[in-house]
Amino acid sequence: MTLRLRLSLSRGFGLLAGCLAFVAVAVAGEVAVAPVVDQSGLPPLGVEVRTNPYRANARAIEVGQSAFNQACARCHGIDANPAGAPAPDLRQLNRYCRRIGEPAVQAACLADNDAYFSKTVANGKTIVGVMHMPPWKNVLSPELVWAIQAFVEARAVAR
Repeated sequence: MTLRLRLSLSRGFGLLAGCLAFVAVAVAGEVAVAPVVDQSGLPPLGVEVRTNPYRANARAIEVGQSAFNQACARCHGIDANPAGAPAPDLRQLNRYCRRIGEPAVQAACLADNDAYFSKTVANGKTIVGVMHMPPWKNVLSPELVWAIQAFVEARAVAR
């Protein structure tokens, strides 16, 4: 390997490392900011709900889309379309549940995914000390969390 090639490779890896460090710092500095959304028309939940009460609710999907595009699209893509977005495709969360033919088993699968979704949104995502998603617990109301999930699920079906 020539000296010129080695220098070129080391610069390339240096640039890549710098870009990755910038992305990690940019994500780590994320602060959850509440979306401004009209929640009228959503039934108030009051108590802790473990499964999505707004699944397939047209008004919740509309509210969820607005909230998602303000709070989540930066990382998960506008209208939950992750093309070029750094975070996972949320439309895929229930893909295995939708394949289950037994209604009771499918309902249990969806309930597990609901618990995972609400817990992840509330607590955020930190892996090996790096925050990948800020916590939204004191930022989003339970109504908005479930409305966002209803929207994401509707996008998966429409896809």
